[in-house]
Amino acid sequence: MRICIINGPNLNLTGKREPETYGIVSFDEFIPALKEEFPQVEIDYFQSNIEGELINRIQEAEFVCDGIVLNAGGYSHSSIAIGDAVKSVKVPVVEVHMTNIWRREEYRHRSYVSGAARGVIAGFGLSSYRLALISLMYQ
Repeated sequence: MRICIINGPNLNLTGKREPETYGIVSFDEFIPALKEEFPQVEIDYFQSNIEGELINRIQEAEFVCDGIVLNAGGYSHSSIAIGDAVKSVKVPVVEVHMTNIWRREEYRHRSYVSGAARGVIAGFGLSSYRLALISLMYQ
């Protein structure tokens, strides 16, 4: 099984940016640990701050991955185009958020990705990615 993890804007700063909200572990540390924890899954990781690059990667993932774990970051709440990209692919997409978006600012309560995703996991920090991976493994 091959899973694509796709992260949006500012998630490259995880571990440094607002550690009280996002924690102190970076994706450079987390992804190798995740690969070690799930050796039976090939995990591809991609991060971009650019909306169009995220859309391209979602579309490409359909042909090389069995599922997508997507944290579109702030674009979740503003990008109809990313929501449309999720709708356009045949592979299952699980939307993740490290924080509970419904306990945060009002504008974060709406996601253009959620309605197109198979499911949403939010509020468990980096473990949100683990839970999403497990959900795709046992779909």
